Amino acid sequence: MNGSSGTVVITGAAGFLGSHLCDWFLNRGWCVVGIDNLLTGSERNLSHLAGDPRFRFVRQDVTTPFFIDGPVDLVLHFASPASPRDYLRHPIHTLKVQGVGALHTLGMAKAHRARYLLASTSQVYGDPQIHPQPESYWGHVNPVGPRSAYDEAKRFAEALTMAYHRAHGLDTRIVRLFNVYGPRMRADDGRVIPAFITAALAGAPLPVHGDGRQTRSFCFVDDLLEGLYRLATFDGLAGEVVNLGNPEETSLLELAQIVASLVGRTPNVVHLPLPEDDPTRRRPDIRKAQASLGWSPTVSLEQGLRRTIEWFADVTLARHQSVAV
Repeated sequence: MNGSSGTVVITGAAGFLGSHLCDWFLNRGWCVVGIDNLLTGSERNLSHLAGDPRFRFVRQDVTTPFFIDGPVDLVLHFASPASPRDYLRHPIHTLKVQGVGALHTLGMAKAHRARYLLASTSQVYGDPQIHPQPESYWGHVNPVGPRSAYDEAKRFAEALTMAYHRAHGLDTRIVRLFNVYGPRMRADDGRVIPAFITAALAGAPLPVHGDGRQTRSFCFVDDLLEGLYRLATFDGLAGEVVNLGNPEETSLLELAQIVASLVGRTPNVVHLPLPEDDPTRRRPDIRKAQASLGWSPTVSLEQGLRRTIEWFADVTLARHQSVAV
């Protein structure tokens, strides 16, 4: 499949990352079938694709049986509430979309003899005791805490994906994503970058949970898309797990200062209670992606934040203008 194109099915297509994936594959000559139930996604993210003969949108909940007619070469299962606010609001559906939804999409890939890519998460590492986190690390996860609906759902989906690989010989691969950000994120999804940007643009204090010394590794969406495309179309790595993320580690207080500076504000934060089971450190070991895919992120945190801030500012301006009209 290296360098080739065909038909790809992308679940979660109307979400932040899923909609970018639709664009990425279309721009490289693929036909795309986008699937989403619009629980957390928005058709606005796909409105620019209306009329494209190589794109088809199917409004469908992947937790109920469905069938895609015609040839399918690649299945990307990216459907899931992804932010803490969303999966805490929809814990049962989050578990179902990674359990039943993964079962349905794996079955579809098997029926079409298609390659399968599961979107997993750095959350499978929990509050890690090994730093940075390699793919071989089994994680340190609370299986009954409030975040377990997401963490354990992804861990189960990984196990199910590997079971299909071993039992049916399905060409599968699993990607663990680390804090992806960029344009099309929802302002109200509860993740730290949109929360900081919207507060800074509004001249409000930036909400920092805990003391702000906890770290994350933020990967700009364009970097991630390149890595995902290489992993999805690479003829090696069947049955493998690969970390994709930016190994540049940043504390939340440092992030708040950078965002405020880029918006032209004096850094001003308000400290909020730390959520239960919030990881203290998070940083990917990406040596596998570097060696196998020749992939490393190239967009600096400041560059990515600048582009994301510009997008949020444009959206805010457009909304104000529509209200004024």
